[in-house]
Amino acid sequence: MDYRDQIREFVPQTDQEVNDKRIILELIARYPQNILLRENELAHITSSGLVVNESFTRVLFVHHNIYKTWCWTGGHADGGTDLLGVALREVMEETGETEIRPLSDQIVSLDILPVYGHYKNGKYVSAHLHLNASYLLVGDDSLPLRAKEDENTGAAWFRIDEIDKYSGEPELIRVYRKIFGRIPGLCAR
Repeated sequence: MDYRDQIREFVPQTDQEVNDKRIILELIARYPQNILLRENELAHITSSGLVVNESFTRVLFVHHNIYKTWCWTGGHADGGTDLLGVALREVMEETGETEIRPLSDQIVSLDILPVYGHYKNGKYVSAHLHLNASYLLVGDDSLPLRAKEDENTGAAWFRIDEIDKYSGEPELIRVYRKIFGRIPGLCAR
């Protein structure tokens, strides 16, 4: 399914998602030639995977090099239109986890995430927006993990009820909790 259709079909459950969905669709219409590419320095499409274990008690995080905190996996669409595929690829690249499956193939959260100016590979990247589609993924927490050294310093499983001890990004903790709260509904499908 085309990424635009997936975003259109996403059913917002909060006022934030209603507004973010509307703005994301407006930006897609305004920048059809490069909304999937980082060359759009104002805003571009990204996809994240929040990976939980089979019992929904642990979450897989990476320790991000730029933000110096534990967070979910994810990345830029870089021209790709399969946002679930982007989320799955990023988990494997960033953690080495190979036993990953989506709990659902539908977007579970839609968020506009601010990215503050920073240096990446010696080049300054100005502040911009990530138009982020999130997926809830399930992984095997018994398998070995590895870091992707150009992006993170480690990957580890943490108890879901302890994420605020590890993540230094309150805005993302809100998104993680929102997604965790949607697990029962996804399991009922």
